[in-house]
Amino acid sequence: MTRQSISLTPPNDAWLKAQVESQEYASKSDVINDLIRKARAKQEEVEEIQKRLIHAEQSGFVAPDRQSILSEFKKELNSNG
Repeated sequence: MTRQSISLTPPNDAWLKAQVESQEYASKSDVINDLIRKARAKQEEVEEIQKRLIHAEQSGFVAPDRQSILSEFKKELNSNG
């Protein structure tokens, strides 16, 4: 495993210590690795959603068209004063 040296602000260090003291994690490294795993999973989820949206747009499945959407927004804005 690669070793890294990082600097933490006092509040972040206190939070990490609290996570370890709660016995949910064995070490600060375990907390950091868990946070990174969660961030990576979230990023993968966002990328998958973006990929599906791009595919939907390119397939022509998007309806109504851009002009219809814009007209509807303008109409709604005008009616709400």
